Amino acid sequence: MRRLAAALAVALAVALALITIGPRAEADQSAPGFSTSYQRIPGAGGTGIGAVVLTPTGQGDGPFPLVVMPSSWGVPNVEYVGQGAKLAKSGFQVIAYSSRGFWDSGGGIDIAGPPTVADVSKVIDWADQHTPADTSRVAAVGISYGAGTSLLASAQDPRIKAVGAMSGWADLIASLDPNDTVALQSVAGLLALGNITGRPGPEMASLQTKFVTGNFDGAIAEAKQLAPVRSAATMVDQINANAPAMFLANAFEDSIFPPSQYTDFFTRLTGPKRLLLAHGDHSTPEVPGAIGLPNETWDELAAWLRHYIGGADNGADAEAPVQLKSQRGVWRGYPNWAAIGQPRTAYLTKPTGLSRTGSLQTKASTGWTSHIAAGVPTLADSGVVLVSGALQGLLSIPTAVATPLVDRSFAGVWSGPVYTSGAIVNGTPKLHLTVEPSGPNTSLFAYLYDVNALGVGSLIAHKPFTLRDATPGKAVPIDLRLEATSWEVPAGNHLVLVVDTVDPRYLGRSVLGTSVTFSSPSSDPSWISIS
Repeated sequence: MRRLAAALAVALAVALALITIGPRAEADQSAPGFSTSYQRIPGAGGTGIGAVVLTPTGQGDGPFPLVVMPSSWGVPNVEYVGQGAKLAKSGFQVIAYSSRGFWDSGGGIDIAGPPTVADVSKVIDWADQHTPADTSRVAAVGISYGAGTSLLASAQDPRIKAVGAMSGWADLIASLDPNDTVALQSVAGLLALGNITGRPGPEMASLQTKFVTGNFDGAIAEAKQLAPVRSAATMVDQINANAPAMFLANAFEDSIFPPSQYTDFFTRLTGPKRLLLAHGDHSTPEVPGAIGLPNETWDELAAWLRHYIGGADNGADAEAPVQLKSQRGVWRGYPNWAAIGQPRTAYLTKPTGLSRTGSLQTKASTGWTSHIAAGVPTLADSGVVLVSGALQGLLSIPTAVATPLVDRSFAGVWSGPVYTSGAIVNGTPKLHLTVEPSGPNTSLFAYLYDVNALGVGSLIAHKPFTLRDATPGKAVPIDLRLEATSWEVPAGNHLVLVVDTVDPRYLGRSVLGTSVTFSSPSSDPSWISIS
């Protein structure tokens, strides 16, 4: 099966490349075009890497700036043939390859370990010897796994002058185990896809053995040991020293690598940088562009590459570094992440009345308590991995809930005032809340909704938080950042905050028979801050 998969990958790569570019290049060598070939490139340790090589034709003898494109998790090198063709036709030497351990590349999947990262440099070395590439002008570009690999490689190889990292990660643990809450659906999906399309290396094999046998704590402990060398967030000093021009893009609803870990990384970069965030799920804003379809993100990235490794004076360096696209399709630019909005604090009041709904008000409300039973799901949840966010991004169908039907016995609910003229929720909502669990381990899930007059809420942002080894009956203040967003709230709608203890997307630790008490001490009021 694996030999067949490798053969199919090779055949498909060559066939697509020849169909896309071969006849045109042969028909008129004087017109800008490109040639293609399939190559086995020696990677780190001599491991063979299957690559599609796209070389400009009819554009002089070069040397040409080089774009190296590691593939996404579970996807072969043909992933980028459409976009690679466009780049090669505009004067870039392009090498798109299957990441180590997948499809037609040798070795085992090491979860972006040192050999996978070193493969990027080996591909650059090969290009220097076998193509008309200018290896003093190199970009590493990728989606998802390819994005994370590209970021890590930029810390190791100073020849990389630009990076295009789309739907990637900078902090592996913050992505897959946010606030000590395993992203269960995401991890399970990644493991399954890795086994179908590749060959797990020792690291992946060990982790998945623990995972499938239910030793989740052991898997988390092992992942935390592996993560630092696989997270660009731990290498910011090296990246800043090399100063590549960083182009980061992600989806607000990304269910595998959520955007806040990217925004944190972005703010620490000191070199040229750009951040694009739009609605959608993992890689959905960029995949159409990878195969060659019209695409905003890839168009912006292509201009970025033309400027920073192609030398074009096209104004790419003059645009606002932060670009956010609302759910209504409106792009807004900002000079930095801190400038995206002025935080507004709303204080939580005690949920009361028949509906047991609290309010969000401008004055602190203290001295109250409110109890919910833990371990029981409500209608509020974050949706389905890779589906819910895609529906939001592609079809403007949000993850929705009828907020009056959220059972207040199992969730805290707070409602804000109606916006008479609408509002924009930008950035990262922050929640401060005092909780008292009756058990040692409890998971909390916070959801922020845009709710219409009928009580139907559209999910703006969410975030999990797990209390571990807590003292039962002892109040604990928690600070929780929801995921980043850019959301236009229509006039007549209002915001609703829901906090419950179960979400099917995550490996929650709440136990039936336990409870959670929310409170707002006079010395430490509970609040939510929204920009």
